[in-house]
Amino acid sequence: MKSCPWPVEELLPHARPMILIDTVEGYDAASLAAAVTVRTGEPFIDPDRGAPAHLAIEWMAQACGAFVGAEAREAGAPVRLGLLLGTRAFTAHRSWFAPGTRLGIRVALVYRDGEMGVFDCVATVGGETVAAAQLTVYQPADARTLLENNS
Repeated sequence: MKSCPWPVEELLPHARPMILIDTVEGYDAASLAAAVTVRTGEPFIDPDRGAPAHLAIEWMAQACGAFVGAEAREAGAPVRLGLLLGTRAFTAHRSWFAPGTRLGIRVALVYRDGEMGVFDCVATVGGETVAAAQLTVYQPADARTLLENNS
């Protein structure tokens, strides 16, 4: 896995505060490692309990987006919008991630066919898996037209 030369803001078609992952630690042709620290005052964070476990799905989805964003940047192409279509086999070993918890998010490409992809995803704390899922994602060639025609 090689280090990522781009900040996460250059890999996702979002803007803060809706970018929820902090950094991309590294990536290769089939996977990406990212990190996030649970901070009070951030979107979706309860000041007392921290992040609900299901927020890990969005962290994983954003890591998938960063993976295809890094591919695009390497190819000199623009970063495009992607959509989370489905989540399979989501498990969480904690109900909440306390403020200050640093999580590693790892995504691995399992399958790709044109605009569709499937990723195996895990969230870890100190090397221990605390959440896992398989995500199905879609990156349409023309997301603007797709969204305009379906709104």
